[in-house]
Amino acid sequence: MTDHIITELGGLRVDAPAGLEDAVLVAVGLADHYVTRPTPLGEVYVAFNGRGVSAVDVAGDRDSFEARFFIDHGRRAIPTDEIPERIARHLDTAIAAGRPGRLPIDLRGLTEFQTAVLLRTATIPRGEVRPYGWVAKEIGKPGAVRAVGTALAHNPVPVIIPCHRVVRSDGTLGEYSLGDPENKRTLLEAEGLDIDAFTALSSRGIRFIGSDTTRVFCHPTCGRGSLITDRHRHDFADETEARAAGYRPCKVCRPVAA
Repeated sequence: MTDHIITELGGLRVDAPAGLEDAVLVAVGLADHYVTRPTPLGEVYVAFNGRGVSAVDVAGDRDSFEARFFIDHGRRAIPTDEIPERIARHLDTAIAAGRPGRLPIDLRGLTEFQTAVLLRTATIPRGEVRPYGWVAKEIGKPGAVRAVGTALAHNPVPVIIPCHRVVRSDGTLGEYSLGDPENKRTLLEAEGLDIDAFTALSSRGIRFIGSDTTRVFCHPTCGRGSLITDRHRHDFADETEARAAGYRPCKVCRPVAA
């Protein structure tokens, strides 16, 4: 009797719907889904889970990406064609703006310091840059410039958290976490930054610019600073020089000594 019941029950077995196993793994936190999205650098892979976007990487060989993702996050990365509404609604906007905005981001696994670096970096406006020292001072760690660079080098969601907008104090662009260092220039130029003009200022030792009408000094790429005409612009090598000339720091870009 028992064997007969087991046989009948066995006949009721059906294969699970396609994708159900992957969906369960993602739902319980053992895997992330990923999709392909366009950027100024070409296509990238964007991984996400129930907490938010967890990784951005240059699209290419899927097996290589999935292997890197597992090493970095300890979870599988599974391709999908569907994006949850809470992410789909904001993902392309975040990529275009180069800042998370309302897009949820999953930064678990990072230290408190690393998280602070990334969140502060996310406030740098499109088309502007700040030195590593600015980020360090903004998070209350002015002596941690090198550590800031290390944290940005391990940014899991470049393009969305704009580590490409953080440069060296001498005006050179520095390394970039998403592929070739030239990608940093590509993104900044796509945002409208005149890199040649910026680096020319830096090569002359100019770190800040001020307006003699407002008596305010800014970072050279600050949106307010870009409105200063040549007639009213004054260049400064450092914060001390600007303050000695009677200038006060911009409240928008919050310049600090480089």
